[in-house]
Amino acid sequence: MSRHIPTPSPRALSLAASVAWGELRHDPVRAMLLGVRMLPPPVRRRAGSLERRLAARARAAGPAAAPDGGRVAPPLPRSAVRPVPGRVLHLVTNSLPVKHAGYTVRTQKIAEAQRALGLDPHVVTRIGFPVAQGVMAARPVESVAGVPHHRLLPWWLPYGQSALLARDAELAGRLVERLRPAVLHPATDHGNGRVALALRASYGLPVVYEVRGFLEDTWLTQAPGRTPAHPSYRARRELETSVMREADLVLTLGAAMKAEIVGRGVPEERVLIVPNAVDAAFLAPPPDGAALRARLGIAPEDFVVGTVSTLAPHEGIGTLLHAGAALRRRGVPVRLLIVGDGPQRAELAALAARLGLDDGTALFTGRVPHTQVRAYHAVLDLFAVPRTDERVCRTVTPLKPVEAMASGLPVAASDLPALRELVMPGETGQLIPPDSPQSWTESMEKLYYGHNRYEWGSAARELVARDRTWTRVAETTREAYRALGAV
Repeated sequence: MSRHIPTPSPRALSLAASVAWGELRHDPVRAMLLGVRMLPPPVRRRAGSLERRLAARARAAGPAAAPDGGRVAPPLPRSAVRPVPGRVLHLVTNSLPVKHAGYTVRTQKIAEAQRALGLDPHVVTRIGFPVAQGVMAARPVESVAGVPHHRLLPWWLPYGQSALLARDAELAGRLVERLRPAVLHPATDHGNGRVALALRASYGLPVVYEVRGFLEDTWLTQAPGRTPAHPSYRARRELETSVMREADLVLTLGAAMKAEIVGRGVPEERVLIVPNAVDAAFLAPPPDGAALRARLGIAPEDFVVGTVSTLAPHEGIGTLLHAGAALRRRGVPVRLLIVGDGPQRAELAALAARLGLDDGTALFTGRVPHTQVRAYHAVLDLFAVPRTDERVCRTVTPLKPVEAMASGLPVAASDLPALRELVMPGETGQLIPPDSPQSWTESMEKLYYGHNRYEWGSAARELVARDRTWTRVAETTREAYRALGAV
């Protein structure tokens, strides 16, 4: 039986045509990438390698220049809006169910937890999403687990970040007049924050900016030769800093990130920590992993070390592969389970082959739905976070190890400030020098022969259950809104 493919709306077709025309004029490779993403899903899946090659070659859009302090446009004509207490408008770049990543999961889980506490959260995504990503059946509003998600889908998109953000602010302003939120809650990057600040200027609503990462630092890791002296890096950093300073409150993921934000001139009392967390499903007893282990060809006695991650250079998966090869030479029956996808997947698979791990020692599953992550946790004996010693890794605390700890897994992580906030050596896991296959080899060998990793897994789960639930995070956001008079 053939699968029904929703018919694109005329608005979506017009919007997609405007994006394609703009890309064709300015970057033909990006135009080809958009064309691949608009193929029917079965065809697009078969063209996955072509899509990855085009994504690697396409020119990344740079930050909009902001000599006026980061404003996207002059304030819209001020309009009287009577806010509904407790109604929150989250301004984000993308969201579930279209985009599955730590960013989108965090948005959804915070909104669901806020709703359970009696708040009224709404989510609005960046202008053009998800049509600009090839989802032609997008509609202006859809409900995701009871949370309304609003899409800004004009008939035609202007080209260039400045023009796009100005149009975004205009359409978001109309949404504000309809919804009457009491608080604006943008999340990284600065584009969302700048739109929210424009709306504040027009409607007088408080802005709570959530810093989930320092994307200018991520940008440094995405191509060789990039340095903090690059004009694009400096522009991105200045825009992010400007939004942080202008927001009424700033939320962020951990102490290392808070120190960075305070160091940029934001008063410490205006920065609150809202860590990555889990919900009750992750705290339930994990499923039996025997069936999946058998399906993956993993023997009961194998020592399975793995990770769930975007396969990008700063995640350090190469270090894990080198350590795995060394452990095999030492007679340790290690199997490496790499769950996820990303720009480095082909390179990592080639490295595994060169190291002799393509005999099934290293398994690359590709991306799996978030609902299946715990099934893969149940296969693992040890969760690995071998991040490199990059600035972005030193400051940003990831979500995936928190989920693994909730599943009762001990965590071996690179010894970096952001990861020290998660892993307590000798209690919930082990910290290992980054970028050192020898150190990782020796540490994992000790963990294989030791029995305390089982106790560490239990302690890790208890720590997450106590301190890192989405309910706790939502309670912190509610108190932040209350301090601003929005609840």
